[in-house]
Amino acid sequence: MSTTRAYHHGNLRSALLERAERTVREHGVAALSLRELARDTGVSHGAPRRHFADRRALLDALAEGGFERLGRELAAAVEGAGAGFGGRLQALAHAYVNFATRDAALLELMFASKHREGAQDTREAADRAFAIPLGVIAAAQAEGEAVAGDAEAMARVAFATLHGLATMTNGEMLGGGDDLDAIVSDTVQRLLAGLRPR
Repeated sequence: MSTTRAYHHGNLRSALLERAERTVREHGVAALSLRELARDTGVSHGAPRRHFADRRALLDALAEGGFERLGRELAAAVEGAGAGFGGRLQALAHAYVNFATRDAALLELMFASKHREGAQDTREAADRAFAIPLGVIAAAQAEGEAVAGDAEAMARVAFATLHGLATMTNGEMLGGGDDLDAIVSDTVQRLLAGLRPR
């Protein structure tokens, strides 16, 4: 399907966001401009402004879409893991670290945007995405597979661990020969040891 046809069918916004996400992945947020995006998408330089008032609006839409995609990937991971806290936490961890290492620049934008004044939609998308791991921990507590206590505090510790692992990977701090999947699995086993009932 040509870009022109996509535009006439009302898909310009999604085509712009798709191209913008690719630009961020390949060249970083600094490389993103509405004019270049229009050129890359094959539309007039003014066309993107029908959907995004300015570059900030485009970045906010990218961040919101990133959290929505992250939420879908986390939900799919949990659903595919079946029953059992250990399997679900492993699936969540691998899904998050994969997202965070595949789309490091987008993730950085997502977290920066959600704290910006006026970014309510992005914050709500983030809350929906992170409700999934929180729900897994709360369910594990209810089933006696995790210690009782503040589920949000436990989720925060797990997230800090996994986000730190992703940051170390993106910063090439783990060494090129290390198997990231094995490191994530080992990290989750250590988290589980702390979360299991005594």
